[in-house]
Amino acid sequence: MILKDIWLDVKAVQERDPAARNALEVLLLYQGVHALIWHRVAHWFYLHRMFFIARLISQIARFFTLIEIHPGAQLGHGILIDHGCGVVIGETTVVGDNCTIYQGVTLGGVGTEKGKRHPTLGNNVTVGSGAKILGSFEVGDNCTIAANAVLLKPLQDNVTAVGIPAKPVKVDGVPIERAGRISAERYEARIRELEERIGKLEAMLDREARP
Repeated sequence: MILKDIWLDVKAVQERDPAARNALEVLLLYQGVHALIWHRVAHWFYLHRMFFIARLISQIARFFTLIEIHPGAQLGHGILIDHGCGVVIGETTVVGDNCTIYQGVTLGGVGTEKGKRHPTLGNNVTVGSGAKILGSFEVGDNCTIAANAVLLKPLQDNVTAVGIPAKPVKVDGVPIERAGRISAERYEARIRELEERIGKLEAMLDREARP
């Protein structure tokens, strides 16, 4: 199972990183892949309650890759950690399949309480350089969090969020302001249509009322 996950991670780099030339280069030279390999081994020990060994492996991986992934984090398949320096992924984080995480990203918590305190990312999520996603909430499938954004609230599917704190600016690739303008235009068109129908009805009533 671990070998299959590693292969899917290598393929993800080949498919989504134009600088990747072949699988062997990716496997040997990409620190994002190395961090994921170390993590999948550490996570196995974590699941078998060998917490010290799991944490030791994660700390060794952090030393060599500059990417810190807690062994308790649940990572899906086909993840691309691009460049990766400074990435921090907390203990109760869940990352779905085919996500892309750029350098300097933090998937962290905002409290000291036990239990779920880190974010859950859906499938095909892209997190830009330096972005922070903080807290125990869900980010829907196919979302994009812009570089240096700070996301503190959940997102529905297919949303692009920007800013500090991050707010949705696109839904399904359509700017929210533009979508609002389209709705207003449709509303105005409907009003004009109703006014025309009312005018016609009034004219008919006037004709029928005439002696």
